[in-house]
Amino acid sequence: MRSTTMDPAPRAFADLPRDPELGTPVPFACGTDDPYGGPRDGSAPTARRLDGRRVTQCALSRVCGVCGDGLGRPIAFLGTEVEQGRNAFHFPPAHVECAEALLAAYDGVDGPLLGQDEAGPWVLVTTAAFEFVRPRKEDLDRRPTFQPTALLGVP
Repeated sequence: MRSTTMDPAPRAFADLPRDPELGTPVPFACGTDDPYGGPRDGSAPTARRLDGRRVTQCALSRVCGVCGDGLGRPIAFLGTEVEQGRNAFHFPPAHVECAEALLAAYDGVDGPLLGQDEAGPWVLVTTAAFEFVRPRKEDLDRRPTFQPTALLGVP
């Protein structure tokens, strides 16, 4: 029987499920190993793609995209240099410590990760606040974005 509640969150970084292909931690925003909280197609959670339900949950409940715990300040965003230039990130906000741990865990992993279309060098920026922007019907990229406000810098 399928559970009707989401899996336990938050999770310590060490307790995150592992991507069976990559051997890396799978952050909260990418789904989990719980049958209800995992990918809709029944596949194992992967660090390569984002789970749209989790992305929205992170935005509306102000929880970390890595561990699922509530956010304080500062907030970190992980993304590509292109996302930094547009000030629009696809991966949800995270605790600075969680974002740094995720960067270290993904060091040397090839290919697109965390919902990115292309592989590239990662950028970590910090901010005090953000806007959650849902795509409009005329937008080519139909993924929501997180737009940091009051940038604090690149640690």
